[in-house]
This record gives sequence, structure tokens and C-alpha cells, in this order.
Amino acid sequence: MPWLLQFCAARAAFATMFTAWSAVLPLLRTDWQISAWQAGMVQSAYHVGFLISLFSVGFLSDRYGARRIYLLSGVAAAASGLMFALLADGFVSALLLYGLTGLCSGGSYTPGLAIVAQQMRQRQGRALGYYLAAASLGYAVGLFIASAMIPLAGWRGAFVVTACCPLAGVALGWRALRAVPNVVHASPGGHRGRLREVLRNKPAMLSIWGYAFHAWELLGLWAWLPAFLAAAAIAGGTGGTQAVSLGATLTALTYLVAVLGSVLGGSLSDRFGRTAMTLAMSVASLACSFSFGWMIGLPMVLLVTVAVFYNVTGVGDSSIHSTTLTELTDPRCLGTAYSLRSVLGFGAGAIAPWVFGLVLDWGRAGDGLPDHVVWGLAWSTLGLGGLLGPVAVWRLRRMPAAGKLAGGKR
Repeated sequence: MPWLLQFCAARAAFATMFTAWSAVLPLLRTDWQISAWQAGMVQSAYHVGFLISLFSVGFLSDRYGARRIYLLSGVAAAASGLMFALLADGFVSALLLYGLTGLCSGGSYTPGLAIVAQQMRQRQGRALGYYLAAASLGYAVGLFIASAMIPLAGWRGAFVVTACCPLAGVALGWRALRAVPNVVHASPGGHRGRLREVLRNKPAMLSIWGYAFHAWELLGLWAWLPAFLAAAAIAGGTGGTQAVSLGATLTALTYLVAVLGSVLGGSLSDRFGRTAMTLAMSVASLACSFSFGWMIGLPMVLLVTVAVFYNVTGVGDSSIHSTTLTELTDPRCLGTAYSLRSVLGFGAGAIAPWVFGLVLDWGRAGDGLPDHVVWGLAWSTLGLGGLLGPVAVWRLRRMPAAGKLAGGKR
């Protein structure tokens, strides 16, 4: 357990850059005069870079070992984060540099999952839950840093301080992995052979598709929640800069509670079954997607309460999806399976923030629709994209292979 906590601390440090953009988005829309779709596109660029990274490092982890790839990509993540913080000065530069940051950040995710699965043979659901919960903690830390730095040094100061955290991630990751072997699995026919084996594994593919639709909803939530809570604060009479800081702080609080969601989801799936808990979590988060935006204008305490529940249920099945794929896939092909899942999941997650922004711009065009209608329609796009997730999981639950999950608990 001490090893796992140290490794999770490294994951949290790398994850701070994920929320750097969304934390200061309302300020940059004003300073840089960018539209909602452009703001969403910058966040999408991070996801596109991230998915390319995940696809690449998954194959590389199978061939060269997860430990080696994790450490090399960690150094790249730290360097790219600092470049973004210091050099981004407009839409185009932010698009390119934040995309580069995402490209270099995937190495702490897919190889990290493989390392945790390798080191923690017992109660994998809980162990992977801790690892994914560490990311939520990192998101919260990034937002807390941003909310503290915005009044002191503006959005640039928030970027710079947040970008220093991946340096700590490199140090923590290296320390945690000193005694961990770099395992290289024998190849069943090279990259193409591994990919072919995963594509032919129907239960694993259903798990992958379930994750992809889940990622559309979750990554859209993470991209736009700070801006939504800031807009709610402005509607309640709070000033612009103060509202942005408040939105980041309140979102960070929801992420802190979501840390419990990841651990809880993984632990409950160990006890009650993978597909059963995935279905419960995904249906609850979908209910939030279709209702959350329409609530703008209600008391802030109510909005934050719903946001907490939304985050907990949205992230609660992430660790379950990861554990499910581990149990359905040949260990020799696990990195490849994670890579394919990442391409589909983060590909969907890359589109979701952009679509959300397009709906916001459309709703505000001309005379504009009422705020609750604009935000309600925008949030509903996340629900529409996530609807097929429970369908894929239900189909997996009915297959004989589901008997392998959680010791036969499906």
C-alpha cells in the first residue's frame, strides 16, 4: 500500500495540467477575444494529443516495458507543461501548445495502469480505483492553484505554478519505480497481431465501447464545469474575476469528493460485480447530464451539491472500466487494448467540449435564448453522447465471458 500511495501521488502531480485551461477559460475568452467553440477546441486539442500519446505508449509499453515508457514520457510531460505556461499568448499558440502538453501527458496514464495491474494482483478494482482517484485529486489541486493565483498573478501566474507540478511527478514516479521491474511481454505476432487479437475479443471490445461513450460525458463535464459555475456565480451577482476564481474553487471541491467516487466504484465492483456497478454509476451520471444545465439560476449550494454527485457518478465507473478490461484481456495485449480504448475514449472526449461550445455559441447568437435553455441544451449534448455506454455494458453483462469478472460476480 505505501508503494501504491507514492505512485498515486506521482499521478496526481501529472494531472494538474489537465484543468489548467478550464480553470481560467472565462478570463481568456475576454483577454484573447475567443468564442466558446474556440475555447472548447483548445481543451479538445489537449484530448487529441492525449489520445495520440495513449495509443502510442500502449504499444510501446508492450514492446519496451511500461516502466521505461512511463519515466521517459514523464520528463516530456514536465517540459511541455512549462512551454505551454510560458509561451501561450492566443488561440493558435494555446491550441498547439496545449495539444503538445496533452500529447506528452499520456505516458503517466496507460503505462501507469499496466504497472498497477502488474504490482497489485489482489483487489485490482480498488487499486486501480486509487490510481484513477489520484487523477481527480490532481485536477482539484490544479484548480485550487488556479483559484489562488488568479487574484495574485492572473491567468499566466496560474499556468506557471500549475505547470511546476509535473516536475514533482517525475521525481515521485522515479522514486516509486526504483524497485519495479521493467516487464516486456512476449509478442503474439507483433503490433498487428496484438491489435487483431483485441479486435476479435468481443467482450473486451464491448468494455472498450462502454468506456468510449463514458469518456464523451466525463471529459465534457471536466472541460466546462468551472465555466458553468463561474457563469452561475455571475448570475448571482458576483464580479467577473472573483466569479472565475470561485468557479475554479467550487469545481476543485467537487473533484476532491470525486476522489472517493473512484475508490468507491472500484471497491464496490470487487464486492458486487463490475457490470452491475458500471450500470448503476452510468445511469446516475446520465440523469445529471440531462438536468444539470437547466438548473442555472438556482442557489449555488444546490448547484454544487448536484455537481458533486455528477462528478462522483461520472468518475466512479472509470476504475471499473479499467479493471474490467484487465480481466477480459490477455496480459500480452493489455497495453494494446488500453491504447485502442484510449483512441476511442479520448477521441470522443476530444469532440465533446467542442460540441458543447458550439451549442453555447448557437444558443447565444442573435437575440439569444434564456441562460437556462442555452446551458441546458449544452449539457444535454453530453448525455446524448453517453447514452450508448450502458447499452454496451448491458450486452457485456449477458455474455458468458462476464463470468470472469470479479470472481464470477459480473
